[in-house]
Amino acid sequence: MKPHSGTLIIDISGGQKAEAYEGVYQCTARNKHGTAVSNNIVIRQSRSPLWSKEKIDPFIVQEGASLVLPCRPPAGLPPPIIFWMDMSFQRIPQSRRVSQALNGDLYFSNVILDDSRNDYICYARFPHTQTIQQKQPITVRVINMDAINETMAAFLNDTDFFSDGPSEERRPMFLVPSETGSTKMVLRGQVLELECIAEGLPTPEISWSKVSGEFPSKRTTFHNFHKTLRITDVSEADAGEYRCTAKNRLASVHHIIGVTVKAAPYWITAPRNLVLAPSETGVLTCRAGGNPKPTITWSMNGIPIENSPKDPSRKVEDDTIIFTDVRTGSSAVYQCNASNEYGYLLSNAFVNVLAEPPRVLTPSDKVYQVIMNKPALLDCASFGSPIPRITWFKDTRSSVLEGDSYVFHQNGTLEIHVAQTTNSGKYTCVATNSLGISENHVYLEVKEPTRILRQPEYWVVQRNRDVVFECKVKHDPSLTPTMIWLKDNGELPDDERFVVDSDSLTIIDVTENDEGTYTCIMNTTLDQDSASASLTVVEQPDAPTDLELTDQRDRSVQLTWIPGDEHNSPIKKFLIQYEDALHQPGIWHNLTEVPGIKTTAHLKLSPYVQYTFRVLALNNVGYSQPSYPSRSYKTKAAAPDENPSEVEAMGTHHDNLVISWKPLTGLQSNGPGLQYKVMWKQMDVENQWASVTVANVSKFVVSGTPTFVPYEVKVQALNDYGSGPEPKVVVGYSGEDFPLAAPNNVQVFVQNSTLAEIHWMPVPPNSVRGRLKGYRVYYMKQRDQHKHNGHHTEQQVLNFSANKTHGKLPGLHPYSSYKLNVRVFNNRGEGPPSPTLQFETPEGVPGPPAFLKVTNPNLDSLTLEWGPPNEHNGKLTGYTLKYQPVNNTNELGPLEELALAANETSVTLPNLKYSTRYKFYFNAKTLIGPGPSITEEAITVMDEGNMAMASRQVDIATQGWFIGLMCAIALLILVLLIVCFIKRNKGGKYPVKEKEDAHADPESQPMKDDDVTFGEYSDSEDHKPLKGSRTPSNGTVKRDESDDSLVDYGEGGDGQFNEDGSFIGQYSGKKERDTAEGHESSEAPSPVNAMNSFV
Repeated sequence: MKPHSGTLIIDISGGQKAEAYEGVYQCTARNKHGTAVSNNIVIRQSRSPLWSKEKIDPFIVQEGASLVLPCRPPAGLPPPIIFWMDMSFQRIPQSRRVSQALNGDLYFSNVILDDSRNDYICYARFPHTQTIQQKQPITVRVINMDAINETMAAFLNDTDFFSDGPSEERRPMFLVPSETGSTKMVLRGQVLELECIAEGLPTPEISWSKVSGEFPSKRTTFHNFHKTLRITDVSEADAGEYRCTAKNRLASVHHIIGVTVKAAPYWITAPRNLVLAPSETGVLTCRAGGNPKPTITWSMNGIPIENSPKDPSRKVEDDTIIFTDVRTGSSAVYQCNASNEYGYLLSNAFVNVLAEPPRVLTPSDKVYQVIMNKPALLDCASFGSPIPRITWFKDTRSSVLEGDSYVFHQNGTLEIHVAQTTNSGKYTCVATNSLGISENHVYLEVKEPTRILRQPEYWVVQRNRDVVFECKVKHDPSLTPTMIWLKDNGELPDDERFVVDSDSLTIIDVTENDEGTYTCIMNTTLDQDSASASLTVVEQPDAPTDLELTDQRDRSVQLTWIPGDEHNSPIKKFLIQYEDALHQPGIWHNLTEVPGIKTTAHLKLSPYVQYTFRVLALNNVGYSQPSYPSRSYKTKAAAPDENPSEVEAMGTHHDNLVISWKPLTGLQSNGPGLQYKVMWKQMDVENQWASVTVANVSKFVVSGTPTFVPYEVKVQALNDYGSGPEPKVVVGYSGEDFPLAAPNNVQVFVQNSTLAEIHWMPVPPNSVRGRLKGYRVYYMKQRDQHKHNGHHTEQQVLNFSANKTHGKLPGLHPYSSYKLNVRVFNNRGEGPPSPTLQFETPEGVPGPPAFLKVTNPNLDSLTLEWGPPNEHNGKLTGYTLKYQPVNNTNELGPLEELALAANETSVTLPNLKYSTRYKFYFNAKTLIGPGPSITEEAITVMDEGNMAMASRQVDIATQGWFIGLMCAIALLILVLLIVCFIKRNKGGKYPVKEKEDAHADPESQPMKDDDVTFGEYSDSEDHKPLKGSRTPSNGTVKRDESDDSLVDYGEGGDGQFNEDGSFIGQYSGKKERDTAEGHESSEAPSPVNAMNSFV
């Protein structure tokens, strides 16, 4: 016995004989609670006996007869494995005709002459002893009828002579099974093997069927060239009749094999250990199936139960033992034995009568982590007798867990079907029986699931590009994630081109080897999520190969090729190109295209071309390289199939006709000696066709033609093999000449100051001497009527179509003198002009004045100067001046109007308001009416007395004694001190405006806000407010600049104020600008307010 175990070791290495230990062994284990026994163990020695010596006579058999070579190996333990070989240790070839049976014999359905040999050897391999035994070699001689007659005298032993067998074709007959009907018994769960071997000539074919049912498809296989049917893991349903059929072209035969299925005992319900508390009731059940039905016997502690001590609490009923009101000390091991003629089953069951208070076996304070929406299983393994009852609580023991969301398993486990975050917390399981109580605490944490938010995308890319697979993941923050990338469910290649980041995989310069399926897997300790995408690397296809020309004819040939590798992008089409070595060597032309699914094309060819073909393949990436050129193929010459195209006839001089055409290409010539036959005749004249034959040109000039007459023209191709088809007739005209006549009866009708209408009579058609293109009017301005000296302008031209006899001359200058003439023109040129005609345009409204500016601005007056219009368009009768004031809110005041004489160039406007902005509108006029206006803006200067008043007020407010007085009052009144301090922090501005209102100086009262401020307004005539205007020091209003600059109000300037700086200094002092930067004013930007804002 092996120490500390129940293992029995038999050591025969010392020379003991194994036969001495053969027998049946059984193991028994005992302790104070009972005895258990094992199954029987049979030990037998393996044997590999030698083949008995025997003399084997040769087998002489007629060609076509059947033959069986027996093996009959010695019986071994276990049985040997049989195979047939020759002297060279090569296996005997087997087929439908020659095969080895299950018993090891070698069967020939019919023999042939090649079966003759003297080394058919049967080998037996004994696996346990690792030895191989061989039978004596067998000689087989196959003879035909002639050989039989020659060998009759040499072999007279009838037992060895097989000449009376048939050598002609014969019906099938079964060699195995040899009887007419057979049966087969197999045990449940084992392998069923049925065998049919037939002889006949020709060799029969074997097929199988089940008489009343179908083969179990997943457990059925056919072996030995369909001669053996094998069904694994046999069940009772496999019993029945199986038919094997042998068939050749002469007939078919059948054999029925009846299969019965028996069964060694198998468990239905094996007895299980039983723990009972005193006075409890229990049952041991031992149920087994089998065919025939097994017999059940019971033992207790290895002794048949009928020989065991009597126990009133135990009752045996066939396959069941019932225990009632058990007592302490009645524990025992019971054995159940189920047996029939094919085997037995043995099982031990321990009946333990025990009184034990409950114990919870699950570790205390165990933490369970589970993913949201997944099941949660909380264990509460317990032990006790009687069996404890398990109760579950959450957080507190105020109420027992119950409801459809919980499942309470028999082993105490609590299951939550779909865990949610609200299920997290502390759980208590309580185990209770009649002897006590025990509890345990566990914790449940429900985590957020791991999810891939952005899955990798499928990529189809070209080689040497970069690919990025993104894999963005969301997971529970308390879990540590691990990202893994796989390629085709394996590790990524060990290549620096594969760059793995936290949420992506980058493959640099992809190659064909990178193709595959890439999977990103995000793992945590609780769950994982994965996503996959494939990478397909595409390229231009490889060039087609093996171009071959077949079916060669005069005008066609068939081209075939083998496509190259598509590189994962299907070929869409093939482009077939050709080279013409006769006419354009080295230049490849596109011939035709065929769909990508075809590999052949029937090509139409032209005569007299030496073709060489090549093929290009196109996929979504692009074209492949061209294939190697095919062999050259030259077509026979023929007459031209077509004539030159684009035939035209037109004259370039008045006495010629130029006939031109597009020459044929070398491919179109169809043969050598290409020429052109040019034919022409005058249309509508009974003349014969004139013709000339030319070569290597694309035009021909016919001289001495009448001017502009129609001709019929045609051009025909011809070569050394004949002429082309009849050409089409083209009509053209001979050359044109200059027109002879001018339009007459030209008249002009002036419509208004800028428009006139001209009329003329058409010229006779025969005077045109060509195709009439139209009429051309030349006109030119001679002078303005208000000027004494003439001023010629550039001559202008208007064209009118051939069907017109009148037209309009727009864009004329008013009050001007014009001259014109009319000419007719054709493709050659213009004819003579018509007599010159003069006309005058009436007066119109003048243009705008040349300029308007404001000079000498004063307190109550402004001077305006202007220039006359550049375009008078008549006699000026005077000017009109309109003006109106604009207040600081950009509102326009009343409009004043002043009429001025035509010879004046300036005017002074008196009685204006001081420091006021004005807008002026100025235009010239003739007898017809006023012209367009120009506008300007200006502002009068300020009143100096009012400004001095403001200066004195500011002087008082900034005197030292005044400030000292204010400080004294501040010391006495704390509140006033705080108010003054806040006001100084806000910018130090004293309320000058309030003091002005309080003192009410009579001189300052007329200076209202509207008078001393100016705003922005528009210079448009619809009186919209102006934007961005300001007044410079010279009084002229300028646009698009800020209107609050100190320069505009006199600082550093010499207008408006005329002071030396003392006025501004009284308000600002040295800190004037520093104070102004921190102060903002909401008042309009008048000069006074502008000064106040800088105090």
